[in-house]
Amino acid sequence: MTVLEIPELALVALVGVSGSGKSTFARRHFAATQVLSSDTFRALVADDENDQSASADAFDALHYVAGKRLRAGRFTVVDATNLQEHARAGLVAIAREHDVLPVAVVLDVPEQLCWERTQGRTDRTFGRHVVARMHRDLRRSVGKLAREGFRHVFVLRGTDEIDATEIRLTRLYNDRRELTGPFDIIGDVHGCRAELEALLTALGWTLERDDTGRPVGARHPQGRTAVFVGDLVDRGPDSPGVLRLVMGMVRAGTALCVPGNHEQKLLRKLRGRKVTVSHGLAETLEQLAAEPADFTDDVARFIDGLVSHYRLDGGALVVAHAGLKAEYQGRASGRVRSFALYGETTGETDEYGLPVRYPWARDYRGAATVVYGHTPTPRPEWVNNTICVDTGCVFGGRLTALRYPSRELVSVPAAREYYAPAKPLTADPVDGNGATVSERRDDVLLLSDVTGRRHIDYGYGTTTVAAGNAAALEVMSRYAVDPRWLVWLPPTMAPCSTSTQEGHLEHPVEAFADYRAAGVERVICQEKHMGSRAVVLVCRDPAGDPRFGPGGGVVHTRTGRPFFDSTARTEALLARVRAAADAAGLWQRLATDAGPASWLLLDCELLPWSAKALGLIREQYAGVAAAGRAALPAALDALDAAAGRGLPVGQLRERLARRAVDVDRYADAYRAYVGDPDTVTLAPFAVLASDGRSYADRDHGWHLDCADALVAADPAVFTATRRRVVDLADEAAVAGATDWWQELTAAGGEGMVVKPYAGPAARGGTGRLLQPGIKCRGREYLRIIYGPEYTEPEQLTALRRRSLGRKRAMALREHGLGLAALDLLAADAALWRRHELVFAVLACESEPVDPRL
Repeated sequence: MTVLEIPELALVALVGVSGSGKSTFARRHFAATQVLSSDTFRALVADDENDQSASADAFDALHYVAGKRLRAGRFTVVDATNLQEHARAGLVAIAREHDVLPVAVVLDVPEQLCWERTQGRTDRTFGRHVVARMHRDLRRSVGKLAREGFRHVFVLRGTDEIDATEIRLTRLYNDRRELTGPFDIIGDVHGCRAELEALLTALGWTLERDDTGRPVGARHPQGRTAVFVGDLVDRGPDSPGVLRLVMGMVRAGTALCVPGNHEQKLLRKLRGRKVTVSHGLAETLEQLAAEPADFTDDVARFIDGLVSHYRLDGGALVVAHAGLKAEYQGRASGRVRSFALYGETTGETDEYGLPVRYPWARDYRGAATVVYGHTPTPRPEWVNNTICVDTGCVFGGRLTALRYPSRELVSVPAAREYYAPAKPLTADPVDGNGATVSERRDDVLLLSDVTGRRHIDYGYGTTTVAAGNAAALEVMSRYAVDPRWLVWLPPTMAPCSTSTQEGHLEHPVEAFADYRAAGVERVICQEKHMGSRAVVLVCRDPAGDPRFGPGGGVVHTRTGRPFFDSTARTEALLARVRAAADAAGLWQRLATDAGPASWLLLDCELLPWSAKALGLIREQYAGVAAAGRAALPAALDALDAAAGRGLPVGQLRERLARRAVDVDRYADAYRAYVGDPDTVTLAPFAVLASDGRSYADRDHGWHLDCADALVAADPAVFTATRRRVVDLADEAAVAGATDWWQELTAAGGEGMVVKPYAGPAARGGTGRLLQPGIKCRGREYLRIIYGPEYTEPEQLTALRRRSLGRKRAMALREHGLGLAALDLLAADAALWRRHELVFAVLACESEPVDPRL
């Protein structure tokens, strides 16, 4: 049996004479969807698979489909004779365009047998001379295939060998998705052996030494794997010592390593190639000269065996020396290897004579986390789920490691500056828009950050923000608060599943069932205040905070607009919040090593509803009630008169009487939420963040405990949130919470919000984010939303067909974006990165969803 090992991502060209059995071979070994047949494409474009005049169009279409498949990472087989060099060149070009390996499988069958098979086919009418010519072309082609660019060439001779062949798809060398870590990803070492030993020790590794005391390996007691991003050599004092340690770890299976550009240059030198001895190579060569010759040979073999990049943890993590764009990940080509080694430059040089590197990370929107080195930076910074961990140890900086998946950074300082950098390590790099990194981090926003179609991987999921979100851009640019203060927007809230309870559209039975189905065991039921969502960012110092700019804080709506037209009114409310936080000891409770918290971010409801919605109440709700109350009594009087004359109007009168009652209920429902708009209170229910921290991981008991402290400190400004904690397995507790909901709604309350008790960042049994809250609104409150007569049986039946899928998906997406924004806020990330996520939340609100849900 002949086994052909073919990469699982490849473009396979079957090469053979007509009648050699290519289509039979393809059907036997490959899925039908993987095979693109020239005959099939001729039939598609000309209704005749033998119409040779349609070949050009057929192959044009075939190449197009092949390109689409390869772009999507799908294995593809081309079933055609492929006997002409120009035909094969087109396939090689497509493979290279999509950075996959071109593979040729040649079926070499005797000419006589091919002719006999051709004669047996009624759809073949050409003569023996055509088969003979094809056979000659095959003979000339076999020796050229490797030179033409095919990375693997398999020649199967005769039917016996063809029939006995087995195809085995193999992973590319860069595909180590089965390795899930945890990993310690270590930046550019550059010969700094002592610092590498110190870093490994700080990470908890145990070093292994030879008889002379030299480190030759390391193991972690918790089974972690080290991943080196390359540039182990040059410039530093002990490149051989670094190589000896890393090579030992890789051989023992405790480490992985990708090559850096310095390793590649060293390998070329060791192989006798002509290279310019610069950038620290001279030091490495001198150090290697003192080592045994067999050690240098081992180094050459080690470097030669390194793979350009690795995909790890199911594809969620990519490590490459200079980084890697999403479309190159898991691919194999010279272009991919070059990018992984050297990155991409603009073709310009900076004032230090160094190439200006294209800021690929700014445009990165891939799903995988990319960790890389190559370009030293004073401190690592997350940019679009990528991070550079080269912190210039050899230049007197630090040697840094990223712990994955926890994303913790660990570093040790360099003992000294071993090599003077051409460019000062603290120099601020310039991005592709001409702005320095610090300018981008502090206060620069660009229109290009939020325009166009953008794919965002925000750590909790991915989303695509459609181009032309004019509404979101208009709000952000004209009406929203200063973007420095706009750090978070609350997600929309999905209702519970539609109720089947008699007379109800929403009911706690369904809310509890929704969370049970998601694997939640404990929930908290919070009174739903009938107000308007308000986000309060308050600084301890009324003069402001350097992070946000001058001013004591902001109070903004869920779309980022200032809540009050009056600055004085905003400042007065913030002063009360600031004082309450002081009296409640909240600044000290949330203190860090640097001292008491200097700012707080609160998620609240601002009461009364009429403080924001008075215009809506007057123009919409009051108008409906006034019209009904004016028209229906007159209509009932007329029907009473008609009934007195003996007319059969009883059913009509009964229906209009029910309408009159419903209109009264409608008016009573919205009037319950009308208060003095000049006297407002806040009902806080979450402390979202403070200095350097996000509190999304705290349970709702903690959050409401903080809220209660504010209420106790100033009950005139803060309103308490009543709640019930419910174990969903306790039927008595569930029944009690349901009765409580009925009491709330019977007394005119809006209803309740059911949340996972574990907190905002809670995940379900599948590991996915849960809905942050499910609202369960009362029967009478929903009359405001759906109209006075929504409880009529026929209307309720129609409403029960409402679709919740889009609303729920939007709520989860906005929730994940909000959590990511809080993470970036805690990490003191660049303003434009935080703004991108906040803008994405607002852009989601532009999507068409039933506003009543």
